[in-house]
Amino acid sequence: MTARHTAASTDQILEALREARERTLELVADLSDEQLIGPRLGLVNPLRWEIAHVGWFSEFWCLRHLHGEQPLLSQGDSLYDSARVAHDTRWDLPLLSRAETLAYLSRLLDRVLELNREPSDKQIDGYGQSYFLHLVLFHEQMHAEAMMYTRQTLGYPAPPLRFETATRTPNSRRLEVIEQHESEILGDAHIPGGTFLLGESRGAVFQFDNEQSEHEVDVARFSISRTATTNGEFLNFVLDGGYTNRQVWSDEGWRWREAVAAEHPVYWQRDLGGQWLRRDFDQLVPLETRLPVIHVNWFEADAYCRWAGRRLPTESEWEMAASSEPAANGPGISSRKRVYPWGDEWPTPNRANLDWRSMGCVETDALPEGDSAFGCRQMIGNVWEWTSTTFGAYPGFAAGPYYEYSAPWFGNHKILRGGCWATRSLLIRNAYRNFYTPDRRDVWAGFRTCALSK
Repeated sequence: MTARHTAASTDQILEALREARERTLELVADLSDEQLIGPRLGLVNPLRWEIAHVGWFSEFWCLRHLHGEQPLLSQGDSLYDSARVAHDTRWDLPLLSRAETLAYLSRLLDRVLELNREPSDKQIDGYGQSYFLHLVLFHEQMHAEAMMYTRQTLGYPAPPLRFETATRTPNSRRLEVIEQHESEILGDAHIPGGTFLLGESRGAVFQFDNEQSEHEVDVARFSISRTATTNGEFLNFVLDGGYTNRQVWSDEGWRWREAVAAEHPVYWQRDLGGQWLRRDFDQLVPLETRLPVIHVNWFEADAYCRWAGRRLPTESEWEMAASSEPAANGPGISSRKRVYPWGDEWPTPNRANLDWRSMGCVETDALPEGDSAFGCRQMIGNVWEWTSTTFGAYPGFAAGPYYEYSAPWFGNHKILRGGCWATRSLLIRNAYRNFYTPDRRDVWAGFRTCALSK
């Protein structure tokens, strides 16, 4: 498959759709019928509903919208349209059985592949076949990652996926000897600032509506940590009473902390011997000090920054650090903008921890071949990174055909950048904008920090 800025053939897109569906089914194949429904929680969907929703979305855009087909399910819209079906009602619906759901997904994929086998010039409101195929592909890949969040949230075991994964060796050294900023061995990258093109390139094969349009922003010089914040660094915040120090929390963050009685990251716990542990799916592992801290929300990241005398980067700063290059002559940045931190070449295992290859995070100083031009490491893959920026429209924003993707969430979500170990290579690149409410801790999200201006 080719990068987002290189046109893919119809056969390549269809093959990616086949692979995405295979991965979706792998993520639920080992679960019981009871686990496929699971408890009613605000953070998750019943998985039997979610996999059918993925299929319904593909049917709606690639069969009904693009080709004028009739619905395959007479009640499909009332069951599986996420814009119509309130989240807390999804456990009560007369959902298809497991066998019926799998049969629907199989029949649907066959029909999508059959109708889109040949390239088509057909346009609907200015959008063609390639756009809708990419839309449903990326939608399914996003939901696959979300299903991994669900398995972690509910304490299900890690799924037995059929591909080779790297062997993880947790760092289990004693934590009492951690020194402040121990793992910041790379220090800060100093970005000269300047005028920068924020957003997805107009030459990209596919753009989400919230990435449009690429526009100039002026960014002052700043310094950003070359690596993400580690478990070891965040533990110092916990041990120093960071969760009970009102002075380092915003008003909204403190209300959240008190409401949930947070004392440390959600999956951390301390055993009777005083050792810190982390729940990884259904297993407890010793807290790995050099892995990035994960499952912390925006409020926790913001409080850590205040405690450390740092701040979160804006999304403009984050994208500049990931994409820009130093000017050839003199200070500032050049006009060239990279698709990925290392350049425009496709993500490879030696550059980015993506695609479930490691089945978890790697240490923050791993993968130096993926460094940005200014030496920032792992800005793609490993862990999503919170920014200080509230999700909103770029200048000239126009909603795409899938209106519900962006516009309803402007103003109350925070931007994350970079992807995590379960993000797909086809989806992610420097300009991609993810967004969640600031209280979400189920996401594989962490952060890197910036120095305060002097």
